[in-house]
Amino acid sequence: MPRPKHPQSYYDGIKEKFQEERNLRLLYRPPGTNQSTSEFSGDLAKYAIDPYAKEVPGREPITDKVEVLFIGGGFSALLTSARLRERGIESIRIVERGSDVGGTWYWNRYPGAACDVVSYDYLPLLDELDYVPVNHYSRGPEIFAHCQAIADKYNLYELSVFNTTVTETRWDETDQLWHVSTDRGDVMRAQFVICANGTLAKPKLSTISGMTSFSGHSFHTSRWDYDYTGKNLEHLKDKVVGIIGTGASAVQIVPELAKTAKEVYVFQRTPSSIDIRDDWPTDPNWARKLEPGWQSKRRSKLFAAVENSLEKRAAKGAVSPEDKLKKQENANIDYMMRIHRRIDEIVDDETTANALKPWYMFMCKRPCFHNEYLPSFNLPNVHLVDTEGEGITEISPQGPVFKGHGYEWDLLIYATGFEVQQTGIYNDIV
Repeated sequence: MPRPKHPQSYYDGIKEKFQEERNLRLLYRPPGTNQSTSEFSGDLAKYAIDPYAKEVPGREPITDKVEVLFIGGGFSALLTSARLRERGIESIRIVERGSDVGGTWYWNRYPGAACDVVSYDYLPLLDELDYVPVNHYSRGPEIFAHCQAIADKYNLYELSVFNTTVTETRWDETDQLWHVSTDRGDVMRAQFVICANGTLAKPKLSTISGMTSFSGHSFHTSRWDYDYTGKNLEHLKDKVVGIIGTGASAVQIVPELAKTAKEVYVFQRTPSSIDIRDDWPTDPNWARKLEPGWQSKRRSKLFAAVENSLEKRAAKGAVSPEDKLKKQENANIDYMMRIHRRIDEIVDDETTANALKPWYMFMCKRPCFHNEYLPSFNLPNVHLVDTEGEGITEISPQGPVFKGHGYEWDLLIYATGFEVQQTGIYNDIV
């Protein structure tokens, strides 16, 4: 479909609207990092508890030496450990604060969790494990199981220490090794330490007045309490549920809550851009015809296509930086206006549809792809509470309060995301 043609004044007007919306959010935003906290102590300590580690076995402190030590047990550690073992390196340890491998897919087990990257590219070692993903885009449980399968195939469980958090990594000049201390009393020594704990590993909560006074149940999306909700959310059929946040996690969760909960309230500060999730089951005939090495060849073609595209753009001739920037901005705006039109086509209520429209350049907020999120707001039990950039300012024992109106919830879910590159580990490397 050809891109719509508009005069430059059209694009300039939309850019002004983008700036207005940005200024509105800056007006309400507290200084520095005061809008959120990831230090879960005191009354907030419950939000850090691992709901999946039902019983943590005791053990003696570890004080041995290894060649390579990984902090974190997600894909980075699993894939690198697997490749090291293929090359004969056996002196490896994985230190993981959860009770299993999986990293982000261990923690983020909320209903509806899925990956936005094509599964045949995202999941590593598909050839080595003789596995083909079930769908074009994999769901969370399948990805978590794939992590466990990698650990099984390469015997990585025997190298791993679970329910253990690294507290300090210190270089010792005397023995020329890293000394890695943990909350279990360990002081392990390693020649190489690899921080494989990801960029979004530390959950955060919005700092809201009165948040600890809430008398109902509450948790962060990365600590989903299935004991309370039920495995299939069946315990929520008579519950009023509220979710704070409309980012990537909430977009996947809200449709699942809508299927079961009595009422669902979605508190929004800034809407996400929601595009089509073009998903389908893997064709079994295609899967049967795959030859050894298919994933590696697929990735090589993907990278080559990107490089060829860049070369073709460069060959088109010189363009001034100003013209290039304007052309890119206009194409960006065209895309975002298509997102707006999609919202109008799907959401029945005009006020709700307008509130769900993102007024910013593409990628200013993580883009989302989902086919059920927007239709959820047509259901009678789903309610959008648009805070128009302000966010919730108070939580009472009954629930949030916004502009003098109080909400009574049984369950409060924080879909408030994670700190970026603030895992705590990087602050304790000496």
